[in-house]
Amino acid sequence: MPSLKIRLFGKFSIHREGQPLKGLDSGRAQELFCYLLLHRDRPHPRETLASLLWEASSSAQAKKYLRQAIWQLQNALARPTDKDGEGVLLVEPEWICINPHADVWLDVAIFEDAFTMVRGLPGDEMDADQARALNLVVQLYHGDLLEGWYQDWCLYERERLQNIWLAILEKLMAYSESHDAYEEGMVHGRCVLRFDRAHERTHRRMMRLQYLAGDRTAALRQYKRCCTALDEELNVKPAKRTESLYQLILDDSYDRTTPPEKSVGTGEHALLPNVVSRLNQLRRMLTDVKSHVSQDLETIEQALDKQ
Repeated sequence: MPSLKIRLFGKFSIHREGQPLKGLDSGRAQELFCYLLLHRDRPHPRETLASLLWEASSSAQAKKYLRQAIWQLQNALARPTDKDGEGVLLVEPEWICINPHADVWLDVAIFEDAFTMVRGLPGDEMDADQARALNLVVQLYHGDLLEGWYQDWCLYERERLQNIWLAILEKLMAYSESHDAYEEGMVHGRCVLRFDRAHERTHRRMMRLQYLAGDRTAALRQYKRCCTALDEELNVKPAKRTESLYQLILDDSYDRTTPPEKSVGTGEHALLPNVVSRLNQLRRMLTDVKSHVSQDLETIEQALDKQ
């Protein structure tokens, strides 16, 4: 069992061997640590981190605050038995990152790894092991990322992980429909609609699942709820596909052999990883630019002070 257990979904928490970790009370140190955990795939230049997390401070002040936060993290995370290179953090004069070999359990890492295994794969084409893995990681998402945090970088990551969560639920709905597990599919659908009551494709899935489960009345009522949500949230009418499905159910003529509607893997969510990658790259470029601008402004201010 990993000695360090970290949860980023919901309220941030960190435990070592079952006990809350002490010494990590500083909000800035927590922010730095969570940022590194969410971007654990690469090392981060100190200047970039300082500019990102202390953007309102001068370059010199930001670097000072960063050194303090790193020191606090190292003290809180260190174990007497740690040897060189065994700690959670790898710290060098110019950069810092999460040690990829650290003995850490991280809910977001497990969540993302499970999604990566089925990325681009339609839900009805998953095998039982893949569906079981997704069912397990869905339970990790017991709240939005770092609830109560509103930093720009955190809001961006929160939305990214929300989109992954929705994509996983849609895959599970399609898998459930294709394996006649209608009740289970409806459970996932209700989760989506609690988050986004105007998610039209999910309303269609719910209509099919209810009809296939033998509850035609519930399917017709689901259509009414869909119409209401679309009108109140977006001021639009249902799509033709939704109207056509409603008419088939109304006429009791829906073909039970119709395969599940394709979505994740062939629809808009399939583009999500590429979009996220490009946005991440742009965000890093913007952070670098802000860092250089901050340094230039500090140089100008120092020159003016000498006049």
